[in-house]
Amino acid sequence: MKAKIAVIAGDGIGPEVVAEGVRVLTRVGRKFGHEFSLEAAPFGGAAIDLAGDPLPKHTLDACLAADAVLLGAIGGPKWGPSSPVRPEQGLLRIRRELGVYANLRPIKLLPALRDSSAIKPEILDGVDLVFVRELTGGIYFGEKSRTATQATDVCTYTVAEVERITRVAGRLAQARRRKIVSIDKSNVLETSRLWREVAERVVKSEFPGVSLEHMLVDSAAMHLIRRPTDFDVIVTENMFGDILTDEGAMLASSLGVLPSASLGDGRRGLYEPIHGSAPDIAGKGIANPVGTILSVALLLRHSLGLGTEAAAVEAAVTAAIDAGARTADIAEKGRSVLGTTAMGDAILAAMG
Repeated sequence: MKAKIAVIAGDGIGPEVVAEGVRVLTRVGRKFGHEFSLEAAPFGGAAIDLAGDPLPKHTLDACLAADAVLLGAIGGPKWGPSSPVRPEQGLLRIRRELGVYANLRPIKLLPALRDSSAIKPEILDGVDLVFVRELTGGIYFGEKSRTATQATDVCTYTVAEVERITRVAGRLAQARRRKIVSIDKSNVLETSRLWREVAERVVKSEFPGVSLEHMLVDSAAMHLIRRPTDFDVIVTENMFGDILTDEGAMLASSLGVLPSASLGDGRRGLYEPIHGSAPDIAGKGIANPVGTILSVALLLRHSLGLGTEAAAVEAAVTAAIDAGARTADIAEKGRSVLGTTAMGDAILAAMG
């Protein structure tokens, strides 16, 4: 098949890990006979430096014309809170412009990394869950104001927004263990009361046979660490999902190994590792590319419909790690570690 992929490396370690994702895409194209057209475009802080805008028009145009978008990471102290234009503004805009309202963040522990987590190994056995985070609503997109003595961020959700994200969770649950936990703060927030009512109605009327449990976010944060195997599909709003998925990364040993897919109603999606730009290690060649490479697998599966190729990438990651390939963030004490490129080499070698 032929496909057009926009590649936006971003800031910090973004260019380093995206380079490994591109190598994997190139190998998949050659191995399986596909023609992937890759177009690089600036984004985030790098785009601010070049054009004064974190999401220049030509970058957005390239993304809108693509079948999928591969993103590294954005941000850094150079464009901190005092900066008049910030990289994160571009991230919110690109999500809205692409219409990607559902962020999927699968968390599955690779058995070979069982001893790499700070959490007791016996708690982690069997962890296999997926977060469905609403991505284009809530407090991040609400009205904002600031005076010398007060700041306001408005959290708003509509019935339609809750319906569509619940349907994404419902479809996923039907293909998995048919169990959804919806996370909110309905004892305090009116938006959460709406969320709970709508989620209950949608699951009951449209997904018979799928169970739905409601859980308050503070309780969920504790339960996620104490008994993570209780969860299958977790659906929640934007800010709660942002926070809880970083917590959930501890279940898989490191932020560096987790991918994400941001999807809308069409096939085009935005794919990125869940980690940040890690400016403290940028340029050192030690960042973990696994999250980006697994994001490539999600890209192949969800936007291009290439399930066999996606499975081959995932199997190569597992095989490389099973064979002992480790970057510093997932290495047990005393184990030798690989740099970013060498980790990519190990995964490519496992692909054959």
